[in-house]
Amino acid sequence: MRKKKKLSSAELKYNVGDEVAFTLDKQKFVGRIDKRYINSFLISFHSDDPSIVDKYHNKTVVNNKKLKLIKAAPKKKAKKSAPKASK
Repeated sequence: MRKKKKLSSAELKYNVGDEVAFTLDKQKFVGRIDKRYINSFLISFHSDDPSIVDKYHNKTVVNNKKLKLIKAAPKKKAKKSAPKASK
């Protein structure tokens, strides 16, 4: 079983759902983080270039050092649990 690694400050800067900018095949793209890996992220993006779509299918894995945050995803509020009613 793999040990859980502490996340670096660079990794903590990004969360699932964040909008990020990155460079792919010398072109700049904007996409959303779908999944976190150990030191990279799965990014969904849109391209009108048929060769990019054919090669990447609008998803790619990008190292966290190559990302730039555009817009953070909204933070989920913790639900307050209602007190249990006694009978």
